[in-house]
Amino acid sequence: MKGIKYLVPAEDAQPVMAEGNRSTEGKIIYVTLTGLPLSILLKWPFHKSTSGADFWVLHADVRLEGSQGLHAPVAVNLSATLREVLPSLGPKDALSPVINALRKEVDKRQVEFVKSGKLVPVHFSSRHYDFKRNQWMFGKALDETIATFLERKIYWQTKLVGGDVWLGDATEAQYLQSTSDHVAEIANTHLAARGLIKLARRYATAEPALMARAEEFESAAEAALAELEKKHAFERG
Repeated sequence: MKGIKYLVPAEDAQPVMAEGNRSTEGKIIYVTLTGLPLSILLKWPFHKSTSGADFWVLHADVRLEGSQGLHAPVAVNLSATLREVLPSLGPKDALSPVINALRKEVDKRQVEFVKSGKLVPVHFSSRHYDFKRNQWMFGKALDETIATFLERKIYWQTKLVGGDVWLGDATEAQYLQSTSDHVAEIANTHLAARGLIKLARRYATAEPALMARAEEFESAAEAALAELEKKHAFERG
């Protein structure tokens, strides 16, 4: 799997942090729980549907990194019910849940990656929100799942972008239905303790022991893509 493209625009990204020569500015790789490395271009702003339906639309391009140009052009359709939950439709309030809704649809094999293709609707609705607890709901990840996720995240970010990997991103914690503190704790106890990374103030540096597992991580991504393509081929008949 080869090739690199672009992601969420810098001006729409989460607040960045820098320490010395370290910075989270630039490309962010969003790994799915199935192991696929994605970059996501969100074309702000949301706009009211022109079809007469009661929803708002945000166009996006989900790119499968490491592939030969595979991507999924999508239209994120925000329901009226979920619109009431969001303080605003700007990146400050909507960026993280939109990214995670798109990742969850990839996890569920609802998004097909192609080299070209028409815009596909993705429903951003109340199924992504727990109204009883007033919190986003993308599926609670067990500690073992978080550890595997972090290994893949750090591997792909290091390979495709380079530099240290910021593990304090609230978007990642939301996707795992966890907290940034707990994610950092897992990184320390499950990865740093095994010599896979160096961890300093939530910046992870991949060690050779982690990067040496390239075949494992890339095989997982290839298997996830194969399952996704198999589903869509079946649906096409």
